Amino acid sequence: MNEIVKKAKIAEDVFDFWIHSPSVSKEAGPGQFVVIRLHEKGERIPLTVADTRPEKGLFRMVVKVVGKTTHELSLKKEGDTILDVVGPLGNPSEIKNYGNVLLVGGGVGIATLYPIAKALKNVGNNITTVLGARTKDYLIMVDEFKKISDVLLVTDDGSAGMKGVVTDAMDKLFRERKFDICWAVGPTIMMKFCTLKAREFGVPIWVSLNPIMVDGTGMCGACRVTVSGQIKFACVDGPEFRGEEVDWDELLKRLAQYREQEKISYERFLRAAGESE
Repeated sequence: MNEIVKKAKIAEDVFDFWIHSPSVSKEAGPGQFVVIRLHEKGERIPLTVADTRPEKGLFRMVVKVVGKTTHELSLKKEGDTILDVVGPLGNPSEIKNYGNVLLVGGGVGIATLYPIAKALKNVGNNITTVLGARTKDYLIMVDEFKKISDVLLVTDDGSAGMKGVVTDAMDKLFRERKFDICWAVGPTIMMKFCTLKAREFGVPIWVSLNPIMVDGTGMCGACRVTVSGQIKFACVDGPEFRGEEVDWDELLKRLAQYREQEKISYERFLRAAGESE
């Protein structure tokens, strides 16, 4: 169980894993996630299910190295196993025929959007996808999205697609045609500004939140967010919420709460692994 069947590096510090877990592959819906623990002394981290192959008992995770545990995961090889995989967790995306749907992905958030895009396409929606990254070298899954949607690429330096940020592409598309609903998944600050842009044009928007999370079952309260003035737990009430209802400033502050401790932990791991100077 939980064997890494396939692993590939698809961008700088971004790794694509296929994991053997028949229960997750069978039950996971678009937008849901798992919580993994690599070993007995490992921390628990949430990772979105990026795709499934139920006929083979496999599910997909696309992971960017940002700290100790994701770095440790990146060192795993095909044939290695992950000690714990809990899931699928959270609520699946609300999939129905909306009409014209705009999807906006930034960084590894692109992987979260992929199963959502496939599900929306399967029920008859017209899909347009904006994929954004710092440079062309950080864009992922472009060919996969092109098979199911119209794709507009955006990079900070203009090395692929239009030069700018994803909200520039949103502005362009909103002025050209009517969209019935939007999804945005990526860094929290990106989702905040995508929400502001969608609100400017009166388009409802779903976002997938990534607050600090521990148990993933609603017991610890670490992933609390304020939505429509009420406390919600992203792990059981989300992870998707309507963007215009999220208290973004509070969420951004909470995400920075343990930044120093995370930095210290990562530096210790690198020293122990002989990877620091």
